Amino acid sequence: MKTIIEPFRIKSVEPIRMTSREERKLLMRAAHYNPFLLHSDDVMIDFLTDSGTSAMSAAQWAGIMRGDESYAGSPSFGRFEAAVRELMPFEHIIPTHQGRAAEKILFSIVGGKGKIIPNNAHFDTTRANVEYSGATALDLLIVEGRNPSSLHPFKGNMDVQKLRTLLEAEHQSVPLVMLTLTNNSGGGQPVSMENIKAVKALCQEFGKPLFFDSCRFAENAYFIKLREPDYQHHSVKSIVREMFSYADGMTMSAKKDALVNIGGWLALNNADWAQQARNLLIITEGFPTYGGLAGRDLEAIAVGLSEIVEEDYLQYRIRSTQYLGEALLKLGIPIVQPVGGHAVYIDAKAFLPHIPALQYPAQALVVAMYEIGGIRACEIGSVMFGRQTDGSEKAAAMELVRLAIPRRVYTQSHIDYVIECFETIVAEKDQLRGMKIVEEPPTLRHFTAKFDWVD
Repeated sequence: MKTIIEPFRIKSVEPIRMTSREERKLLMRAAHYNPFLLHSDDVMIDFLTDSGTSAMSAAQWAGIMRGDESYAGSPSFGRFEAAVRELMPFEHIIPTHQGRAAEKILFSIVGGKGKIIPNNAHFDTTRANVEYSGATALDLLIVEGRNPSSLHPFKGNMDVQKLRTLLEAEHQSVPLVMLTLTNNSGGGQPVSMENIKAVKALCQEFGKPLFFDSCRFAENAYFIKLREPDYQHHSVKSIVREMFSYADGMTMSAKKDALVNIGGWLALNNADWAQQARNLLIITEGFPTYGGLAGRDLEAIAVGLSEIVEEDYLQYRIRSTQYLGEALLKLGIPIVQPVGGHAVYIDAKAFLPHIPALQYPAQALVVAMYEIGGIRACEIGSVMFGRQTDGSEKAAAMELVRLAIPRRVYTQSHIDYVIECFETIVAEKDQLRGMKIVEEPPTLRHFTAKFDWVD
């Protein structure tokens, strides 16, 4: 059949409050033109993030009911640990309340002034936690990964030659190498198994551990199955296990590819680092068998990890995201291609060429999306990445708007409504103006900054 249906039935619904365009203009102005400051019940279609916004399954809700809330040694931790190890066979698995807590703990141990953490592309909280430790977060993405129109099948790949050059020159300053699967900063683009192997070989040559930022590991594995000929007949689960066989550790936000609303973990094989991590965990998150989570959260993660590698689900997930991307292309809207797994990324620099990069064209488009259709999305451009560590401002490599699609939440008719809204946006795009920041915090400014229109 040509039609790929949602591989689930809906058993519970949440009402959407319908709003008018005039009402939304007032609401956006009251939120200082920052979608993070909107109330979610004023949003009709919420593409702000795919983090923690999944609809959980009946099996996950059933698992929640058997959550054991013992402070130490809960059987819920045992089931969580076994589910993680089934896919990611690390020696030490340390739960945290979400992924950025795992990042904070890891970089508190390995980071510090003078250290360099190379990655294909750090996302916002990863970069912030690296830099907060005093270290330098260095992106070594392949050149195709910075070209929105390139059709390279694995635009999340790390530039192996650049990594070699770094390790030859700065060997003592690099405590570990990271790969983000998939690359959230650059369009949800996957990393190939070939690239993972090449990076691992280089890490072994220089004696460096390889860590994965693993938030969307299952989507990455499914792209490997689709796009790498040697893996077309492999199961997604076997691809996942092979991917992680090359890693020495990982950070994870379970709020993405574990299909839950809260949770994460740090996993690693280095016993000394693991002991330091558990000591920090007890100070900041909780005892090592719950790590800031309730037992019921651990149960939901355990079930979610079995559901996320189901290929019927992944086919639906990837294809439904492509459906939106293909429709935007037909409207003449430039997007990052090929379409990523968890989101469609609009190239706002190409779509709104009359707005300079440091007048935040992607932020202007985000505002228009909400006012026209009640759609909330996220800027990934010079607002998120433009401010430098010395306080100066520099245009980001790309000016993107991310339409992050929550897992198992919206139907095709919701997406068709979004497409209709973009027809209006296309008709009115020349009327959009640049924006300026009128108030911002010292770090991660996109979450709470206040904006206004450029005069």
